[in-house]
Amino acid sequence: MIEYTIPGYKTLQLKHLVLDYNGTLAIDGQLIDGVRGCLEVLSKDIEVHVLTADTFGKVKSGMSGISCKVSILPVENQDIGKLNYIKGLGAENTVCIGNGRNDRLMLKESALGMAVILQEGASSETVQAADVVCTGIVSAFELLLNPLRLTATLRS
Repeated sequence: MIEYTIPGYKTLQLKHLVLDYNGTLAIDGQLIDGVRGCLEVLSKDIEVHVLTADTFGKVKSGMSGISCKVSILPVENQDIGKLNYIKGLGAENTVCIGNGRNDRLMLKESALGMAVILQEGASSETVQAADVVCTGIVSAFELLLNPLRLTATLRS
């Protein structure tokens, strides 16, 4: 578990990290440089879950060797599928990171929602649902790994 106490915001007790794959961890199915190393460090303190439709068929090879649970969701109603997944884990102890419109509900419901804007862009609805917006996945991971950075972003 990772715990952050953020003045004027709230105390976060995070047990789960739920991530979208394409557009968040990968571009065109290929894992982004730096993701593997960050996830290896984070997975020591928090359970990592990857949710995807696996559009390019590369999630299993991309996540190979990383301590995480990969779930391939049906294409239909992915937004509801992702929301139900985090509710099953306990949304109050979950940080979610994504970029697509199908990520908006899980970002809004989670204890900490983070939107990333990469080559695919990000849905405006997802950006509005997020607590934090980052211009790269490694930057988002670095906020989680460096509590004072996250605190500086979210404190009152």
